[in-house]
Amino acid sequence: MHAVTNSLLCWGLCLGSALAQSFPIKDKPITLVVPFTAGGPTDRLARDMAEALRKPLGGATVVVENALGAGGAIATQKVARAAPDGHTLLIHHIGMATMPALMRKPMFDVLTDFDYLGMIHEVPMTIVGRSSLPANDYKQLSAWVTSQKDKVNLGNAGVGSASHLCGLLWQAATRTEMTTIQYKGVSMAMTDLLGGQIDVLCDQTTNTLTYIESQKIKAYAVTSNKRLSQTALKDLPTLQEAGLKGFQVSVWHGVYAPKGLSSETKTKLYAALRSVFSDPGFIQKQEALGAVMIIDKRTDPVEHKKFVTAEIAKWTPIIKAAGVYAD
Repeated sequence: MHAVTNSLLCWGLCLGSALAQSFPIKDKPITLVVPFTAGGPTDRLARDMAEALRKPLGGATVVVENALGAGGAIATQKVARAAPDGHTLLIHHIGMATMPALMRKPMFDVLTDFDYLGMIHEVPMTIVGRSSLPANDYKQLSAWVTSQKDKVNLGNAGVGSASHLCGLLWQAATRTEMTTIQYKGVSMAMTDLLGGQIDVLCDQTTNTLTYIESQKIKAYAVTSNKRLSQTALKDLPTLQEAGLKGFQVSVWHGVYAPKGLSSETKTKLYAALRSVFSDPGFIQKQEALGAVMIIDKRTDPVEHKKFVTAEIAKWTPIIKAAGVYAD
């Protein structure tokens, strides 16, 4: 009897000791879960973050896991169901605000099932085309798309991806219906654009800049509210300049944890993230690809959540009108 009691007492003490461990827990890796394929913009951001986070977290092991499927919902659900100990984090983009409209049967609630940790950066989109397109500027592209109608093949990286959302908004703004080609990741879409199998693509500068600089694809416009400073993009008009008033799309990224982080873990994580986002080396890597670090109030978790709430209201009617679903 005493042996059983002692065993239970030891088990309780050991469990209590384990639960009381301070973040980060020794020998337990921190996993950054990414909803998209390796090599894409979100994946590259997460890998830059993983490298930069190790130092402010005392040398902790930080790894990236790509969990694909259902327009980002598989990865998001994985994090929502993880232990709220700070060792599983979600790196997600604008898709965090579009998933509620894309899911027929919600697997989670993006506003109540997560602790928001702040936004990282935002990336404008570029309208690009295969190198053999007859159009050489946006006005010519617009005329060509209008004349070709649904013969135009518009690629995207899959339902719920940034390129998919930009394509939906572009078609709605121009009142055109192109033939949409869905891929499993932006790298596959870009490969077919380079090979001339698709005609146009709307994607992040972090993915298109290299190909624009090498003149392997044609660039027509940017979706920011002002022209960009990168050499290869500085002469591109904004879509608002091209006549699409109010057209502005940027792909923002944020950090999320399972709901229920302790106040101590939140404080440590927030401090580590702020250290990364002010690190000159990290900033340089992001800006070299056309990303703009967020320095306004959206870096605050509360303001981050308010912003996502407003984005949900913005995108839901557009997605519903298009009748697309990720599941």
